[in-house]
Amino acid sequence: MFRNIIAKIRGIFKTQQPVKSRKAQVRTGKRKDTDRSKKRAVKPGKTFSAEARKTGNGKKAPVRERRVLNKKIELPPKPEMPPLEDIPAEEGKTRFQDLAVAPEVLAGTQSAGFRYCTEIQAKCLPLALEGKDLAAKAQTGTGKTAAFLASSMTKLLKNPKENRRPGTCRVLVLEPTRELAMQIEKDAHQIGTYTGLYCKAVFGGIDYKEQKDALAFPVDILAGTPGRMLDYAESHALDLSETEILVIDEADRMLDMGFIPDVRRIVSKLPPSGKRQTMLFSATLEPEILRLADRWLENPITVEAEPEHVVTDLIDQKFFAVMESRKIPFLLHLIHTEPFERMIIFGNLKHKNARICEELHSYGVECEQLSGDVAQEKRIKVLDRFKEGKCRVLIATDVAARGLHVEGITHVINFDLPEQAEDYVHRIGRTGRAGHRGTSISFVCEFGAFNVPAIEEYTGLEIKTVQPEDEALIAPERVKPLREVREHGSSGRTSHSGGHGRGGFGRRHSYGGRGRR
Repeated sequence: MFRNIIAKIRGIFKTQQPVKSRKAQVRTGKRKDTDRSKKRAVKPGKTFSAEARKTGNGKKAPVRERRVLNKKIELPPKPEMPPLEDIPAEEGKTRFQDLAVAPEVLAGTQSAGFRYCTEIQAKCLPLALEGKDLAAKAQTGTGKTAAFLASSMTKLLKNPKENRRPGTCRVLVLEPTRELAMQIEKDAHQIGTYTGLYCKAVFGGIDYKEQKDALAFPVDILAGTPGRMLDYAESHALDLSETEILVIDEADRMLDMGFIPDVRRIVSKLPPSGKRQTMLFSATLEPEILRLADRWLENPITVEAEPEHVVTDLIDQKFFAVMESRKIPFLLHLIHTEPFERMIIFGNLKHKNARICEELHSYGVECEQLSGDVAQEKRIKVLDRFKEGKCRVLIATDVAARGLHVEGITHVINFDLPEQAEDYVHRIGRTGRAGHRGTSISFVCEFGAFNVPAIEEYTGLEIKTVQPEDEALIAPERVKPLREVREHGSSGRTSHSGGHGRGGFGRRHSYGGRGRR
């Protein structure tokens, strides 16, 4: 009965044609197949080359070869190694040539100006060259980077591996900050000039795919921050199963910054302890750090090295008693009167540093800001401008206290005294380097005075504060209204550069007067 009803209905609507299915339309040529249908035809798990997709021949492309060829990574040619210099022996000093360091690495250390080992190098290098696991107590600036790089490079050169897979690394160096990771890459290129080893740093804030493509080539020494390293490991762009040496640098800062869970997950992807060499470096070997060492190291040897001087004698340290409300006028006075080449101003809080930057711009002082939330590409540009001398005043948080090596920093200003005494040493250590004298000036306000006893105890220095002259606490007239600077952002360039008596400073008046508005 139902068939008869359907037949009658079709007879009424004779002009209406039945809708054909997608496959039927494709067969009759009335509908072109779409890319979507083509993609459905490809079996999961197969990867086809561009040529195969174009011609439809279905040949599978060699994925590994394609990844490398598309990136076209070409290592720079290895320069010819110069003749090794015979460093004269000195009593109480260890020469690099006295150790079993590879000749190519030894040539790199000599080219870098390393003649004799520091205390940490003399203690760590022989053990590291034997393949021992190390838990070393060493401050920043003691030479620990050269210690683990020289030993690692020697091991790689003495035990070459062929047919290595892309996305693998033989040495993994974990750093708490991007700046330290970048510095490791720079030092590795310097020490490894004549080794031909491929050294790379990966960290957040830089194009994810660009760094990922750089891993499509077997890496010899890979340095980076835990977060970005873990991202690549979990996305299978980085295979850590063949890593031979693990270096955990600045372990105390890793702990303070909350990176230990990420480090733990990274370690779980490595060969087990005993099948890899592990070196852990920390400014302190507190019980919690030692527990990590027991978990990640196999029969570790503990090494301790203290710097000869907590603060170098090349730094002239000055302390001024300045109220919080008078810090900006006094800072302007210093910029106006101190003959500096490059100056770093350290503040404890990034939002406060942003206000300092705005204030300085309103007074015609060109400056840049560096903090953890500044995009990495911009941070690199800021540092490049600072290194080139295009901008001579840098306002920074403690992100620049460690791992920042810039020649020509003559002045360090502690706008705020750090809460940790160790950070004070790292901050002022940005100046007074490579035999050059430097000056550190610290503002001791009603809040920072509470941090003075800890700094005295840590440095062994008796701090005596000096009252600035009254005229040093009077600000000049603004070049542009502060409101205008805030509306347009403090990154705009000014025509005044500050320092050496320049900077467009006009008539002076009270900081609380017309110029404050």
